Amino acid sequence: MTGRFFLALAVISACSDSQARPAAGKSGDHKVKPAEAASAARARSIKLEQVGGRFTSPVYLTSPPGDSRLFVVEQAGRIIVVKDGRALAEPFLDISARVRSGGEQGLLSMAFHPDYRRTGEFFVNFTDRDGDTRIERFSVSSNADVADRSSTKLVLTVDQPYSNHNGGHILFGLDGMLYIGMGDGGSGGDPHNNGQNPRALLGKLLRINVGRAEPYSIPVGNPYADGSLGRREVWAIGLRNPWRFAFDRPTGLLYIADVGQNQLEEVHVEPSSKPGLNYGWKRMEGDHCYGSGECSREGLQMPAVVYNHEGGACSITGGFVYRGRRVPSLN
Repeated sequence: MTGRFFLALAVISACSDSQARPAAGKSGDHKVKPAEAASAARARSIKLEQVGGRFTSPVYLTSPPGDSRLFVVEQAGRIIVVKDGRALAEPFLDISARVRSGGEQGLLSMAFHPDYRRTGEFFVNFTDRDGDTRIERFSVSSNADVADRSSTKLVLTVDQPYSNHNGGHILFGLDGMLYIGMGDGGSGGDPHNNGQNPRALLGKLLRINVGRAEPYSIPVGNPYADGSLGRREVWAIGLRNPWRFAFDRPTGLLYIADVGQNQLEEVHVEPSSKPGLNYGWKRMEGDHCYGSGECSREGLQMPAVVYNHEGGACSITGGFVYRGRRVPSLN
């Protein structure tokens, strides 16, 4: 878009000055260089501009590949198109009658097919009226700004035992597969041990192929693809509530913002091509053992960054690595 850019940051805290730190075992003691200080000063000079008017509980924003329109996902079950800086009156999609919204439930994200111009397909992740997670496929109508609600097809449903920790993010990876972030099922402390159970879809990052079979097929390379040791859809385990994650194309890295329990928030950064990683929950919260104070770190992927809840710090929000041209100091 001419003259402006849109930026999402991995937010440490919007309501606190709590300190972030490299996790144990990661490189630390980074000294700020003069050039970095100058870049930081330029970044601080960036001003915010309101775009598209007012929205009701917006939880996600995205665009189809190569498209200048913005699609704003509202928690209650609506997707609003922002075109030429203006929010269109008619929603792109309205499934609010089918969505249970409030707290951590609702319409939580959408993902456009990588070849959206040809297929016209997009996917949504929402909490249905029974409180369970549904991933559904839709197609655009003859009007490019309005979806065909009758085109809906169920891709995957996951029973949710509690109302929180739904995860909620869906995103196409660098390999063209659809990745689904699933929380541990809720309550507190993962009472069903879903995070460390490879036979549960909760507490996981899932990876499915929505381009070869209906409703999906299992991609080559999934760690439990034969189903003998775990669910075939599972790509990684040990997550508590991966509310947002992102792929950085130039490096091939996967960034996961995993919401913590009571002590620590964490960001994981690992190669997106590595299957079967264990991010630690609930053996660990951040870079500390959870509960008993003693645990084995063997086979676990430690977070790149953690921060604590001192001073009322917020849960980790997530975002993208910025590689745009408008503000090179942010690269």
